[in-house]
Amino acid sequence: MKFSVDKHDKYVTLKLEETKFTNDNAPGLKSEFYLLNAEGFQNIIVDLSHVTECNDAQDLSCLLVGDRLCKSAGGLFIVTGINDELASIIELSNIFQSVTFVNTLDEATDFIFMEELEKEFRGAK
Repeated sequence: MKFSVDKHDKYVTLKLEETKFTNDNAPGLKSEFYLLNAEGFQNIIVDLSHVTECNDAQDLSCLLVGDRLCKSAGGLFIVTGINDELASIIELSNIFQSVTFVNTLDEATDFIFMEELEKEFRGAK
C-alpha cells in the first residue's frame, strides 16, 4: 500500500496514493490510524484524491475506525478528495452520517483550525 503522511502541530494528513480502495489497503489504513492516534494526533485528514475506484462499501468502513479514534481523543477526522464514484458508494453506505467529508484539503485544515480556536476560547485546551 502506498501512502504519504504529512505531520503538523495540530493535525496529520494521510494521503492514499493508490487508485483503488480495496480490502487489500483498508487494513493498512486502519493500522496507520491507530499508530497516528498512539503518537498523539487527535486530528486526522485523509486525502483520497488519487482513488478512482472502490468496489465494496465495506472497504470504506476503516474510515469509521479513524473517526472513532479521533472523536475519542477530542479531535476531528476529515476525509477529502472524493470523486463522483466514491461519493455514490459513500452515500449508499451511510458513512457520511458519521464521518466528516469536505471538498478540499484547504477546507479540511480550515475546519481543524476553527475547531482548535473554539476549544481555546472555551478553555478546553
